[in-house]
Amino acid sequence: MLNNLENDVEQSVEYFQSKYGLWRIEASKIGLSSLVWVEESHKKDDENPSEITQLAAKELQKYFRKVLRRFSVPIDIQAGTDFQRQIWEELSFIEYGTTVSYQKLANEIGNPGSVRAVGAANGANPIAIILPCHRVIGSDGSLTGYAYGTELKRSLLLLEEAIPKSLFD
Repeated sequence: MLNNLENDVEQSVEYFQSKYGLWRIEASKIGLSSLVWVEESHKKDDENPSEITQLAAKELQKYFRKVLRRFSVPIDIQAGTDFQRQIWEELSFIEYGTTVSYQKLANEIGNPGSVRAVGAANGANPIAIILPCHRVIGSDGSLTGYAYGTELKRSLLLLEEAIPKSLFD
């Protein structure tokens, strides 16, 4: 799923507004390279959309309306170490509406002692939501850590009905 080819082409940029905040979408000519939450006051004057950023925005819109459960936009991650890319690849297999623990991810890559490194790689994920790092939780079910705060993580998991709303009423 992840394209790790070296790619020095110009990045296209588009912003997507959701009820969960403003998202900056970046893509190469090959695929999506970044999806990050940005401050509402972030300047939008660097927009230069492409077919890929527009597809990502359309798919995000459907995701937030609970119509889309699996993204099809191509991915082109140009950052990260081999270990981080391995974790990001594993994230792509976590199904909508489910969660896994950091320990389970460490076990999946055959390195059960790497829980903290898995957490750090998860936190450095350059493509939020589409590579669903928000679906990774503590072994005890806690919503530990999220680059954009545990409140947003909780909101995304509630959107997907991955955690019972009654736990937070």
